[in-house]
Amino acid sequence: MTQRVPCADGAHRQRAVAAALAAVRRGDLVLLPTETVYGMATDAFSARGIAALREVKGYDDQVPLPVMVGSGSTVAGIAARIPDDARALMEAFWPGSLTLLLPPQPTLAWDLPRDAPIAVRMPLHPVALALLAQSGPLVVTTANQPGLAAPTDVDDALSQVGHGVALALDAGDLADDTALPSTVVDLTSSPPRVVRVGAITLEALRRVCPQMVGDGDPATA
Repeated sequence: MTQRVPCADGAHRQRAVAAALAAVRRGDLVLLPTETVYGMATDAFSARGIAALREVKGYDDQVPLPVMVGSGSTVAGIAARIPDDARALMEAFWPGSLTLLLPPQPTLAWDLPRDAPIAVRMPLHPVALALLAQSGPLVVTTANQPGLAAPTDVDDALSQVGHGVALALDAGDLADDTALPSTVVDLTSSPPRVVRVGAITLEALRRVCPQMVGDGDPATA
């Protein structure tokens, strides 16, 4: 049965983070709040956790999994190369709704595809940040079954993936009709290219990286 720990207010946050930290270190799956939806997280270096997450989501071994970090400095340990544009984007938009695609360190002992970029983000939610500050990199996917909407409350998340989750951090309802998914930028080649426009606009990105390529630009044809 999934343990449920409230963390909507600061009074219970320390207990919630401590419980989640112990769980991910065991290779368990944890539900945690992000800015807009609940995610399912595990230690990025736990073979047991990654296998469990793939089983719950129905992913095969070649599907890349997104990684969340608690600070920009952590990226140097998991990315083979961090271009100056990536550093500028992290400085401008992290924590927040910006996902960067970067080449992975080839020697990392984790069960993520070595021939695909890592998708890395630093979330804005205080509970997620508090956990990441102690846990190190976590693989985090939306806590939904394929084809169903990403959950904005714990009850919905548990109804979809609760059978595989050891712990749920309940931060209340995250629903926001104006919320958008993260913007995704590919920095594995130059110039950087927007893969998906979400909460951060192309115009905002170009104020930091003027050479940013967007869908429809001649450089993408």
